[in-house]
Amino acid sequence: MNTIHKTAIIEEGAILGDNITIGAFTIIGKNVKIDDGTTVDSHTVINGKTTVGKNNHIFSHAAIGTIPQDLKFDGEDVELIIGNNNKIREFTLFNPGTIGGGSITKIGDNNLFMGYTHVAHDVLIGDNCIFANGATLAGHVEIDDFVVIGGLTPIHQFCKIGKHAMIGGASAVAQDIPPYCLVEGNKAVLRGLNLNGLRRRFKDRSDIDAIRSAYRALFESGNPLADVAKELLETSENEHVKELANFVINTKRGIPYNRK
Repeated sequence: MNTIHKTAIIEEGAILGDNITIGAFTIIGKNVKIDDGTTVDSHTVINGKTTVGKNNHIFSHAAIGTIPQDLKFDGEDVELIIGNNNKIREFTLFNPGTIGGGSITKIGDNNLFMGYTHVAHDVLIGDNCIFANGATLAGHVEIDDFVVIGGLTPIHQFCKIGKHAMIGGASAVAQDIPPYCLVEGNKAVLRGLNLNGLRRRFKDRSDIDAIRSAYRALFESGNPLADVAKELLETSENEHVKELANFVINTKRGIPYNRK
């Protein structure tokens, strides 16, 4: 059974699952779908063609699915998809996609979005990520799994952040961040590996050792990045090393590291 406050507005056409809670003065648009077990707190707006999965908690004053902050947007059929078990805190802003970016903004499962986080149009986010207060993702940003982004950190359009990366608070990210890495600064540069995160999540310490060796070869040897990455792909049997090398080879915006 759903619990819907008497002051909430649920527009005709909205689809609600079971065991959903809708708080006071919340507005749910006609093209919204909300799956079982999700809670939407007071004074929240969920609009547009937006799908919200199971067991999410959207806190008060969030704006979810409102039109993209893109001057080229002209009312096209675009979409926002939110997975399961996400915590979306107060005053967050999530926009759907645009025609030029694939028409979809997509968010995975088990993510925490702290207050005032902004997820712009055509952003793709994986699972188990943490976005601290005021994290700002510009259009077309891609975030892989287990990424941590510190507070008040903007990320430039089209940047890609690899899995298990960590970005320090108040950084400014303008280039791609490889998986497993730690970056910080304005503008952000590599500071090493996200070793604390890797130690929490990797059972086999030999994987961490292999990643550490690959990081040194790539970013501390002074040799050309592309050459080192290709050599690692040819010589390493470790899947994480291969992922790191492939990321370096395929980067479009470059890697922010101090060249020797």
